[in-house]
Amino acid sequence: MSLSPVPVAAIEELKRALSPDRVLSEPGDLVVFEYDGTIERGVPQVVVFPDTVEEVSAAVRIAGKYGLPVVPRGAGTGLSGGAVAAVGGVLVVLTRMKRILEVDVQNMTALVEPGVVNLDLSKAVAKHGLYYAPDPSSQRACTIGGNVAENAGGPHCLAYGVTTNHVLGLELVLADGTVVWAGGGVRDLPGYDLTGLVVGSEGTLCIVTKALVRLMRIPESTRTLLAIFDSIEEATAAVSAVIGAGLVPAALEMIDREIIRAVEPALHVGYPLDAGAVLLIEVEGLRESTAEEAALARRICDELGAREVREATDAPDRERLWAGRKGAISAIGRISPNYYVLDGVVPRTKLPEVMAKVAGVGERHGFIIANVFHAGDGNLHPNILFDERRPGETHRVLEAGEEIMRICVDAGGSITGEHGVGLEKRDYMSWIFSETDVEAMQRLKSAFGAGESFNPCKAFPTSKGCGELQAKVIQSFGPDAYI
Repeated sequence: MSLSPVPVAAIEELKRALSPDRVLSEPGDLVVFEYDGTIERGVPQVVVFPDTVEEVSAAVRIAGKYGLPVVPRGAGTGLSGGAVAAVGGVLVVLTRMKRILEVDVQNMTALVEPGVVNLDLSKAVAKHGLYYAPDPSSQRACTIGGNVAENAGGPHCLAYGVTTNHVLGLELVLADGTVVWAGGGVRDLPGYDLTGLVVGSEGTLCIVTKALVRLMRIPESTRTLLAIFDSIEEATAAVSAVIGAGLVPAALEMIDREIIRAVEPALHVGYPLDAGAVLLIEVEGLRESTAEEAALARRICDELGAREVREATDAPDRERLWAGRKGAISAIGRISPNYYVLDGVVPRTKLPEVMAKVAGVGERHGFIIANVFHAGDGNLHPNILFDERRPGETHRVLEAGEEIMRICVDAGGSITGEHGVGLEKRDYMSWIFSETDVEAMQRLKSAFGAGESFNPCKAFPTSKGCGELQAKVIQSFGPDAYI
């Protein structure tokens, strides 16, 4: 796939279909959109900001008419390069479509546009005693549409499941501009699960323009424990012991020494700077049951060497404990100019073994690796700290990242838990899928009429066109650049 100039006529048509002030095509404006939340880069050729599904449909039709790639984008907080315009084209930014259209309290659902910020939905329905369960760490900024594209998770998905478990129906714009609806107001409708098919498809099939999502009752009681350990080995052992005891907390998160070193001086949340790791364990439900479950979790942590276990029941105290976890990734900027966050999954019982191997990768490549992750479901997020200004360092980081992904797969896990495949890990698909599997997924993409122009170079192993373009761009920036 080659990168051709965008015809002036295409830009003029886009301006007429939306409005001139919601179509960007000047290089100085476009460069702002070359990133998402990872280190992948790709500058779009045009950026559009639709207000309605009709405008999304029009933008997609015009892009198709001129053979331009289409890339949907939410807030740009994704961590796999899924919203990066890898081969240019039209970037469809959906953040202006941010209305909560309907809240059905009786049936506990909400109909929202894709640009609604995740946390804003929970805030809006809190007055009804409801909330939206998927809670990525970026929930103060990330959008529901982006969450749907990547099948996002979050700390509380250990008990409640990821995005796909909370989406009932979707309004979609297909690659030819047609608007359709998948799913309905209840779960488990007869027929093919097209809604489930779209959730996690990373914008390669269609663009989501409305989502009907499930809401949950705010629990009567919530208790949050902070268990402090001298070593990450003790903490990982406690994770398996808690689950092995039959307790499934709402959340079970781990933060290691390097993350504590970044978070505590910035947020002052009370994490001991000399701790090897801390566990955040949260239980929810009826008041009597949370008291019993918190006591069980505390006893297990004590038996496995926790030097201290703190407990919070009031909302302000719980939020203070969570502030460190929610702010962990952004706090890394205090200790390193760049970081590369990985997303792998391993069987929970393999956590001690895998974490030791991850540390070994860091030692061999000369990088500090900071870990903050969803320990309860074995979803790792190693953060490799580096400085991209040092020649060759980005390349070595990518090599280290690939080794860590290989460790996860060899342990019986997967290359992604919640960030998606995107640009970052498309070449690893063959580690977990056969050629027949990938071919079946490509036929499915064709069935949607998406082809190679709809969010190209994402999720599938590198196509010839993507590889050629990447090589040209790297050559233009020099041997140390990574695009």
